Amino acid sequence: MRVQFDRRLIYHFDGVLMLLMLAIIALGTVSVYSADFDPNSSRASIFAARQAMWATMGVLAALAMVSFDYRKLERYAYVAYGLGLSLLLAVPLIGSTSNGSKRWIGFGAFSVQPSEMMKLALIIVLARYFHRSMRPEGLRLRDLVVPVLLTLPPVGLILVQPDLGTAGVTCFVVASMVVLAGPSPRTWAILCGAALSVVPALPYLASHLKPYQLKRIETFLSPELDPLGAGYHVIQSKIAIGSGGFYGKGFLHGTQNQLHFLPEQHTDFIFSVFSEEWGFVGAIVLITLYLALMMRGLVVVGRAKERFGALLAFGVLSNILWQAVINLGMTTGMLPVVGITLPFFSYGGSSLITLMAGLGLVINVNMRRFSKDRIPNF
Repeated sequence: MRVQFDRRLIYHFDGVLMLLMLAIIALGTVSVYSADFDPNSSRASIFAARQAMWATMGVLAALAMVSFDYRKLERYAYVAYGLGLSLLLAVPLIGSTSNGSKRWIGFGAFSVQPSEMMKLALIIVLARYFHRSMRPEGLRLRDLVVPVLLTLPPVGLILVQPDLGTAGVTCFVVASMVVLAGPSPRTWAILCGAALSVVPALPYLASHLKPYQLKRIETFLSPELDPLGAGYHVIQSKIAIGSGGFYGKGFLHGTQNQLHFLPEQHTDFIFSVFSEEWGFVGAIVLITLYLALMMRGLVVVGRAKERFGALLAFGVLSNILWQAVINLGMTTGMLPVVGITLPFFSYGGSSLITLMAGLGLVINVNMRRFSKDRIPNF
């Protein structure tokens, strides 16, 4: 039996999007190497070697995501959601604790962070729901009940870990997808009114934050109040970024980094390491790469063949965008420190592989935008 292969799939493979992602990953791996570099030791950087290994696995995951028709994901959306939720439920039972948070599940020498996988599963299931709930007049308020019910369980489980940053990013991603899905004017008015009504309740919500979370918010407003405690992270990060100047101090010559003044320098504050060594110019180059990746991705969203593909691609892109915005904001002192890594750049296997797999889905949507096949009626 002869298998027919559509060559247009190769022609529409978005190599630019892939190269932009790989460029960010390459810069990140170099920065991870620098963050783990010890001038008094001859050992190689374990973190950088692992990051390179995970990046290789991520490329395979991205290629796997472009190897099938993304529209088939509609059939398995709730299965993916159920698996992601099951892993989150398993975290309190068999998860490992690090820095006071239980977020990972160990599998031998490896560990996975289920919250990262859950975000992708939630994007898929919401893309399916909004695709099937589209109305000419826009979404009614009742149409948002199911997305809220789908979002609350994973967000609640992530907050229990506790991981306020990931929970916040998840909510932002869901909100972004709601905006693209298109609420009706009446729904918009109700949502805006509900948002304003929350303002008087903020003191009550703040009283239920954990002490360290409340301390982070207070030191965000005035980090100098606790320069050796809760404000230390932000102060050292801003010193590192500022000391980089225009051209930076050079690779492996960042003093804040090499003297280990920066906390979590290979994960949450990797941007500070990079900016100290490569300066304002390097920071602009990195941010430009992110902007180019976003713009290229939005082109894919705009020319997607159908609504499910557009929502799927937009959800993945919004996850990357909000992570980047929050991380850059917290490392520069413009947002509270909430423990969010820089996508494709910070050290971390689960995050990197999941993000690369997600971008593979965006490329998948672009490859099949010309398809004349009937959309499966699941």
